[in-house]
Amino acid sequence: MIKRLLLLTVIITLAASAADKKIMVYTRNYTPDGKGYVHDNIQTSVEAIKQIGETIGFKVDSSDDPKVFTGDNLKQYKVLVFSSSNNEAFENDAQREVFKRFIQAGGGYVGLHSATGSERTWPYYQAVAGGKFDRHPKLQPFTVTVKDHNNPMTKGLPATFEWEDECYYHLNINPDIHVLLTADSSKLVDPGKPRFPAPEIPLAWYHTYDGGREIYLALGHKKEYYANPVLRNMIKGAILWAANDAK
Repeated sequence: MIKRLLLLTVIITLAASAADKKIMVYTRNYTPDGKGYVHDNIQTSVEAIKQIGETIGFKVDSSDDPKVFTGDNLKQYKVLVFSSSNNEAFENDAQREVFKRFIQAGGGYVGLHSATGSERTWPYYQAVAGGKFDRHPKLQPFTVTVKDHNNPMTKGLPATFEWEDECYYHLNINPDIHVLLTADSSKLVDPGKPRFPAPEIPLAWYHTYDGGREIYLALGHKKEYYANPVLRNMIKGAILWAANDAK
């Protein structure tokens, strides 16, 4: 009987632990004039993250409704994934405060592609994301250099790899970020390049800011990329790192 009780306790503990492993993918794109760019990769990215969640034991919810930002609702999530969100992520300051409290309580944040284009007038969000999207040259192939292989996002990647995407330039970069991926700006076709004379453009990074765990990946413009094992593995690693669940 004692052995059965112990086994039941272990099963209940494991089930409760699994139930606690939840992610919310947030995808809001909004501007008052309705002219903000909305990526066609959003639904594909959500489906990919749900499949990734199954492989790593995380339940995945998704929403583009800022009303999900309540204290009680966010308590169930370990990680918020802002996937190609853009412009105004929130409706009001009360929702912004809930997001801030989630980060301060140790919550994880993953930003994908245009997530750094969200909340362009809120410095706190920019500090969490690690920077503020400014612009990008036309979509084109370029070489990605891996600066650190120790993070789960970049583990197993070659030293360099070829990729075609939008190479994002950022402003207001948080000095605390640890850069994971870069591109060589000198090899980009970009008439506006003189505004960004630095030879290396950060494309992915992580940091711990205001109590939270934050990681960002600029790659992922085309919807078909979300079936690519390279991108999927980077997203999986980013989620595990943000959740502090990497083995």
